Amino acid sequence: MKIVHVMAGAEHGGAETAFVDMCIAMHEAGEDVVVVTRKNALRVKRLKDSGLRVHTLPFGSKLDFVTPLGLKAIFKRFKPDIVQCWMSRAAQMTPRWQAGFKCPQYITVGRLGSPYKLKYFKNLEYFVALTPDLATHLIEGGIKQDHITQIGNFAEVEPVETPLQRSDYNTPDNAPLILGLGRLHPDKAFDTLIKVADKLKDIHVWIAGEGPQRAELEALISTLKLNDRVKLLGWRSDRAALLKAADICAFISRNEGFGTVFVQSWAQQTPLVVCDSDGPRQFVRDGEDGLIAPIDDVEAIAAAINSLIQNPQYAETLCENGYQRYLDEFTKEQVVRRYLEFYKYIRDKENLSAPVK
Repeated sequence: MKIVHVMAGAEHGGAETAFVDMCIAMHEAGEDVVVVTRKNALRVKRLKDSGLRVHTLPFGSKLDFVTPLGLKAIFKRFKPDIVQCWMSRAAQMTPRWQAGFKCPQYITVGRLGSPYKLKYFKNLEYFVALTPDLATHLIEGGIKQDHITQIGNFAEVEPVETPLQRSDYNTPDNAPLILGLGRLHPDKAFDTLIKVADKLKDIHVWIAGEGPQRAELEALISTLKLNDRVKLLGWRSDRAALLKAADICAFISRNEGFGTVFVQSWAQQTPLVVCDSDGPRQFVRDGEDGLIAPIDDVEAIAAAINSLIQNPQYAETLCENGYQRYLDEFTKEQVVRRYLEFYKYIRDKENLSAPVK
């Protein structure tokens, strides 16, 4: 099947990582994939190094006429079956097929990772919702149920060839190490995680990510005199190694449409604590494959983390159950297969034929 994946994308972010992962996974599955995105040294390099054809366009403001025309030209040359749009900017810029376009009919598909206003997605015909709640959001917004499917993000069990040395970050080997992963943004609640570190005096915290809240978080760490125990590592691509080095993954976002970090934690068998934000609460089973605490409740989050530190056998049981959830629902092969099945379903529904592997 001929598929175009379209995303504007920020410099860093979870959706951007999921976008690159999916493009590569579909390419590795034997599909004919073309990628259109903004210029981004790391993202474009990783895509090209994986053998993908990548086009870059500006994805600018409403006055950007270059991007829609560029997309039309790409579609004319490539003749896609499916055009998959990631996030609102790509959805707004991507033209829906019309009679008179100088290419065979293609279908536009949106991936909804947050409850965005649907006015930005008028050019799209079908949708992949990351969670059941997002599927409901689409239906309540007037999208027909048979134009929607629910598919989450996948994670992979990545081999860790070079284990991280805690000493590189002045972290004792015997100290409980808590890992936070994500963009440095208020939605991710890293300020709350830093306050948890202030309450639990024996733990060390690594926060791997980059974003606009860096200066604020650095100031909080300094104010609470936690420079020795809380480290901001910057944006990292070695998440598996980080998860293997950590004792617990704390994914305590205030706002999270899905949150691939909880799947990555399950895949790497790292004990997991989340907050009851929209995404994680729909998947994590409290006391079975992770622990759930109320959003921004420092006392409850600290208690959940401490319970895993004090009860390693309990933490191991949660890991085993989480890993089984990963195997059952969130492997790369399963998620890619479900996407391709949905693509085939909508091509058949629209009476369009396409060879599907």
